[in-house]
Amino acid sequence: MRIIAGEWRGRKLSSPKGDATRPTADRARETLFSMLASRLGNFEELRVADLFAGSGALGLEALSRGAAHCLFVEQDRAAIDTIRANIAAFDARSRSTVEAVSVMHLRAAREPYDLLLLDPPYQTGAGSVALDRLKRLGWIGPATWMATETARDETIDVDGLSIDAERRVGKGKLTLLRLTDPDATAG
Repeated sequence: MRIIAGEWRGRKLSSPKGDATRPTADRARETLFSMLASRLGNFEELRVADLFAGSGALGLEALSRGAAHCLFVEQDRAAIDTIRANIAAFDARSRSTVEAVSVMHLRAAREPYDLLLLDPPYQTGAGSVALDRLKRLGWIGPATWMATETARDETIDVDGLSIDAERRVGKGKLTLLRLTDPDATAG
């Protein structure tokens, strides 16, 4: 796995050992960030959260492209160690925070994030459950983009969120979402 573009383009990423995580393949990451770039223009100064972070590849890709800060959320110990090692290798400590907790146990956000990147375990429905919870806890605002990677046949369905785009890549599906009604934030 390598960073696709930006400041750290071509630099290698470490992956957690074992099969507890499923890192997003370079091709899927390239497709996802192309989809996001066509909507966002650039990633400069964005506040990003990489949820179900695994190796941290999605968040580090956003930082490489200019994001101001990334919160990495992961509960698997080996994955947390890998995320921290990748952050250190890229000298990104000042722009990164790692939370060793389940996404389902996150607290209310102080303010909405600009971009939420979710790569939950396939076929669990965890992406929909997490997005519903994060919407209620103020993580999602009128300007927030959400991106998920799920199994090809898995559906993201959350009241108040609408699908902007979907792409099938390999065994997965990338979905971009927005608030259906910008006034339907935390409730």
